Amino acid sequence: MALSARLEIRQGQGLVITPQLQQAIKLLQLSNLELEAFVEAELERNPLLQRDEPEAAPEAPVEDAPVSEIADHSADLDSVHDEVSPGEHATGDAPEGQGAADAGGSVDWSRAGKGGFDGDLDGLEDSLSREKTLTEHLHDQLAVSGLDPAHAAVASVLIDSVDEGGYLRIDLVELAERLGCGFAMIERAVGVLQGFEPTGIAARDLRECLALQLKERDRFDPAMEALLDNLPLLAKRDMPALKRACGVDDEDLRDMVAELKALTPRPGAQFGGEPSQPVAPDVYVREGQGGLWHVELNSDTLPRLLVDQRYHAQVSKAARSDQEKVFVSDCLAQANWLVRSLDQRARTILKVASEIVRQQDAFFAFGVEHLRPLNLKTVAEAIGMHESTVSRVTSNKYVATQRGLFELKFFFTSAIQATEGGEAHSAESVRHKIRQLIDAESREEDVHSDDRIVEILKEAGVDIARRTVAKYREAMRIPSSVERRRALKSGG
Repeated sequence: MALSARLEIRQGQGLVITPQLQQAIKLLQLSNLELEAFVEAELERNPLLQRDEPEAAPEAPVEDAPVSEIADHSADLDSVHDEVSPGEHATGDAPEGQGAADAGGSVDWSRAGKGGFDGDLDGLEDSLSREKTLTEHLHDQLAVSGLDPAHAAVASVLIDSVDEGGYLRIDLVELAERLGCGFAMIERAVGVLQGFEPTGIAARDLRECLALQLKERDRFDPAMEALLDNLPLLAKRDMPALKRACGVDDEDLRDMVAELKALTPRPGAQFGGEPSQPVAPDVYVREGQGGLWHVELNSDTLPRLLVDQRYHAQVSKAARSDQEKVFVSDCLAQANWLVRSLDQRARTILKVASEIVRQQDAFFAFGVEHLRPLNLKTVAEAIGMHESTVSRVTSNKYVATQRGLFELKFFFTSAIQATEGGEAHSAESVRHKIRQLIDAESREEDVHSDDRIVEILKEAGVDIARRTVAKYREAMRIPSSVERRRALKSGG
């Protein structure tokens, strides 16, 4: 067969995302600290950008400059807010059925996330090469722990309260009151965290940290417990008093002290990462009148920039060569793009946060046990955006509420489908039903097998598989029906 070169014309469709739009999408997933660093770099690079200080008064509004890639928005971010009630959707400032851009804009933000592009992988190599932080390590273990949503939510809050050394630094009684749950739920979540690696993590003090490590080594006997109860004597090197307190001789005491020295007093110190910094909320949620929840952006974390139109007019007149004119034109376009992209980012965050608050209003009113099943798709469909956009917005964004500071991803929980098309049940509520059934067992004849529990739950309108019941039961550390019967028979 002869080979020859020829020209062909083919017609096809494809999604083309400009570099500016790629950068605008990336802005959505930046935390406020990362955004501040990005803005600082842009201020140094672009002479037409300046901070919008209170005394500054731009001669021409930014909205007058046309930008083809980003939709035009002209709201004062300080006054952007929304009120959300359980019975109405939060639509922010965008018309229903559109994305975060106005009808006059050329970019449909509700569709921008549907196409893949290489920019999404930027930073992947860095994230793989850097050391994992203690918080990330604990959250990874929490994700596979099998805890129900309510307990997982409590554990997530506790993880964020673990310091660099691995110690739990939070008042548990105050936390229970703030989250609206029982103290037993807090204690159980602490117990789960203390079972994570590294051993000794989430301890309240040095004694508890060392005790956890000794228990794992099966060395927490009465003598060692007495030694831990008298750590101040060990610090003073009062060996005679220690021997009396522990009831051991010199040789045993030396061995016990050597064992303590082999333990790790700061189990979290082995992990890398930057020193923890205080988290500034991106959104505030406050209770308003009539049961409404008032949602507003934190203006302190929003970079306020403007384009210096006066300076632009001066340098435009002074530009002589084509290179200088192109540079000034590019700086103007980039400055206008950044200002509008920041405005768009703020509006999108507000819109997503408002819908999350609407969906999870029971949590704000009654506490963590009232978290509803929620996923990215539900929020995305409600506000007319793509799931990938919602995912970016909820990453590294925090909301300050009367119950504490939470990442927006905190409010997404799993669901169990109902029978006969009823409303879905949260996984937490299903686990609670399973525990209630098992707690009610008082005789051998009352013990329910996993299959019987499935039947009872289906009669109550919960569609669940037997393997799911078994998984939930094991996650709650509940023995099998055979073991429970044996325990009841023996009177245990």
